[in-house]
Amino acid sequence: MSRKLMLIVSTLLISIFAFSAAFAMGGGNARKGKFLYRKNCRSCHGTSASDLSPSSKTQAQWTATFADTGKIQCSGDWTISEQDLNDIFTYLHDYASDSPSPAKCS
Repeated sequence: MSRKLMLIVSTLLISIFAFSAAFAMGGGNARKGKFLYRKNCRSCHGTSASDLSPSSKTQAQWTATFADTGKIQCSGDWTISEQDLNDIFTYLHDYASDSPSPAKCS
């Protein structure tokens, strides 16, 4: 096999792997996350706590925020499952200020 062909095949395989890994990491349901955010988070983040919506941060900032949820100030008050938390993260991340479709309102 020529070097050029091997380079093309290698690049293709790496691209497929990266795409599938990125898809598998998300896995949350943004629609359900929006419902859960409104039900569990909006009561504070919109009235008494800092006004917070998906477009308050970039996708990278949401990823950094949820990288260690124990560091989130209000996390001690949460009574939601890990899957629900993943859905909320997916909603916030997918509609962040730098996403293809940023949220217009919370």
